[in-house]
Amino acid sequence: MLQSLAGSSCVRLVERHRSAWCFGFLVLGYLLYLVFGAVVFSSVELPYEDLLRQELRKLKRRFLEEHECLSEPQLEQFLGRVLEASNYGVSVLSNASGNWNWDFTSALFFASTVLSTTAVNSRNEFHVELTVVLVAKILPQFLGYGHTVPLSDGGKAFCIIYSVIGIPFTLLFLTAVVQRVTIHVTRRPVLYFHVRWGFSKQAVAIVHAVLLGVVTVSCFFFIPAAVFSVLEEDWNFLESFYFCFISLSTIGLGDYVPGEGYNQKFRELYKIGITCYLLLGLIAMLVVLETFCELHELKKFRKMFYVKKDKEEDQMHIIEHDQLSFSSIMDQAAGVKEDQKQNEPFVSPQPPALADGAADH
Repeated sequence: MLQSLAGSSCVRLVERHRSAWCFGFLVLGYLLYLVFGAVVFSSVELPYEDLLRQELRKLKRRFLEEHECLSEPQLEQFLGRVLEASNYGVSVLSNASGNWNWDFTSALFFASTVLSTTAVNSRNEFHVELTVVLVAKILPQFLGYGHTVPLSDGGKAFCIIYSVIGIPFTLLFLTAVVQRVTIHVTRRPVLYFHVRWGFSKQAVAIVHAVLLGVVTVSCFFFIPAAVFSVLEEDWNFLESFYFCFISLSTIGLGDYVPGEGYNQKFRELYKIGITCYLLLGLIAMLVVLETFCELHELKKFRKMFYVKKDKEEDQMHIIEHDQLSFSSIMDQAAGVKEDQKQNEPFVSPQPPALADGAADH
């Protein structure tokens, strides 16, 4: 008896908090999926990276032996400048010197990639969607942010499969997180000030959106930029702020990658902290965008550019659909009656006299 009561109470508890349990399993599954990807990528790509490093060391040693007039510091200085220019798409090779990165067509392509980071869903409401580039920005050490790219064929194939599964998983995860955070950060505070103090709901929503935007920019742009400018030796405040904005706005060019210095202390812990910062910053950006998109003024402004639906056309479509449904139902009913008549047992017709008498009566 007690066991049955305890079992029923547990079932009721689970059913009452079913959404919270599902959300917890979603977060746990997403974290495990990230760890799984990190383990596979590390085990597959680390041997190839080691072979490449050994090959480069041999080439460098052979080059210095063949050119004794050139010292190793001079060679490293030259290679460092070449690699720095290569990160910006400028090469010293003779067969690539004629390719310009900022001609009109290249600049147009760059502008389109910068602006094509948001999407519109089927309900005509703005929501930020994740793409392959976005996953690369969230997980810089996994899917090729900056210099980290798969070298082997197996790593490239696994990257495709991992992205195909992981991108919808990330969409579901961020959608659930943003929906829950928006309820507690945006909707409930606005409703509280509207009901408790009697302020206008639209005015409270505007003030709340502005304050939330200021806090988000301060906590995820200015403060991290100051931290990066201190931790990264080659970055000033503008470059650090540029990295924060490009990463959290889902542009993610990868030209600035933190934690790549030669004398970087606690590099593994630093990389994990950057990953957490990018994920939390992306969630904060999505919450701010969702808050601004819910403003009544922005909804009215967006409707100015939408195609208005004609009510008469909608009514005609509804009437035609109802007529078709009604006619199909009548046809089915008539078919059922015909089948019933065919299945009835044979009954002899009444005599004409009885039929006439019944009609007279």
